[in-house]
Amino acid sequence: MHVGPGVLRFGMARGQVLVVDDEPSILSTLKKALSLEGYSVEVAGGVGVAEERLAKKSFDVVLLDVALPDGDGLELLERLKASGTESAVIMMSGHATIDAAVRATRLGALDFLEKPLSTDRLLLVLENTLRLVRAEAEARELRNVTGYFDELLGESRAMRELRERVLRAARSNASVLVTGERGTGKELVARAIHRASPRAQAPLERLNCAAVPAELIESELFGHEAGAFTGATRQRRGKFERAHGGTLFLDEVGDMPLAMQAKVLRVLQEREIERVGGSETIAVDVRVVAATNRDLVAACAAGTFRPDLLDRLNVVPLELPPLRARREDIPLLAEHFLKRARLANGRPDVQLTPDALSLLAGLPFPGNVRELQNLVERLVILNPDETVTAADVERLSGLGPAPAPTGLYRPGVPFRVLAEEAERTILEEALEHHGGQMAATARALGLERSHLYKKAKALGLRGASSED
Repeated sequence: MHVGPGVLRFGMARGQVLVVDDEPSILSTLKKALSLEGYSVEVAGGVGVAEERLAKKSFDVVLLDVALPDGDGLELLERLKASGTESAVIMMSGHATIDAAVRATRLGALDFLEKPLSTDRLLLVLENTLRLVRAEAEARELRNVTGYFDELLGESRAMRELRERVLRAARSNASVLVTGERGTGKELVARAIHRASPRAQAPLERLNCAAVPAELIESELFGHEAGAFTGATRQRRGKFERAHGGTLFLDEVGDMPLAMQAKVLRVLQEREIERVGGSETIAVDVRVVAATNRDLVAACAAGTFRPDLLDRLNVVPLELPPLRARREDIPLLAEHFLKRARLANGRPDVQLTPDALSLLAGLPFPGNVRELQNLVERLVILNPDETVTAADVERLSGLGPAPAPTGLYRPGVPFRVLAEEAERTILEEALEHHGGQMAATARALGLERSHLYKKAKALGLRGASSED
């Protein structure tokens, strides 16, 4: 037999397996064979011992015999599935019948093996089962995600450059820090990095650091042993361990407690963890993508974020453009969201008129793309007609034109945003004064024409002519 990939390289088991059988020779043989293949194996000689093991520890796969001295394996399977276990179950029997196989499948078993077991067949089934378990875990994670794109949409220069940087970042193994305002798609970028990376077939795990209570975040990241704290009735693997070989997305990392930051820094440096309440050191190979809408440099200066952790996370920085910096993408995004909203809400004939799209392109969206998505769905649901006009957008959006600024400073708005808005106002007024002529505007402002053109494109200004 060969040692499976990932075992020697990373020092971790390919999967946690519990073998339940009443024949000591089978338990001994399977434990030895599977251990040689890199699996972590425990055994149980009956239903009672199996339930004790399962109450204390999580297993990826349970190999379960049908006939046991103290109970029925199929009845144990039924109880396990009723309890909501995430362990995959493979049934075994030396007296297999079609009825037993059918019942096992209906109860949730993923496969049914006849004894005597073929080692090659068993290893193939285990490998396929673990692949399915991990795919289902990722699918569950993605269903819980509030992402709003199926892909990184947009043909603006800002989005084209972002896609190129995402692809380059994905090909590396380095940590990535994704920054940007709320609703710009930070989680979408994290998923795109994972899917385009060599780690795409391994798990993608996600933790929202702002949504988990401070006292539970360590257990979420590192897992815990049974009895580690009140309520910890069984062993649980954390995000780092489950993401082994793959990617861990730390959302809202700026909200992570300082004490936890020190422990995450150690993991990034040492590539190993310890479960809460445990003493075993577990090697992990995890690529971290972090995201925040906070200014982490300012947080470091304020003492609420560790500069050394920022250095570790910010190897590849990706800053997402706000929607106002790529207004030319709004019609494309609106049509994309319209298709999804029509399908989701049973209104297949709703259309946006050109004047409605034009108005959408000019509205302020402080919530960025997520707010645009919500508005389009609101238009589909609440507009009584199948044609959505500009008047309907005005009536249902609750968003008016951007208010004229009464001053440059606004409390709570980062300097970068204030400076960008001031630049936009100056350039808009200068271009209007010079009839949209770039050369004349550049001369008046004392700028190189190429620099002015790049700045106007980056700010998403319209009405600028390329003619002298």
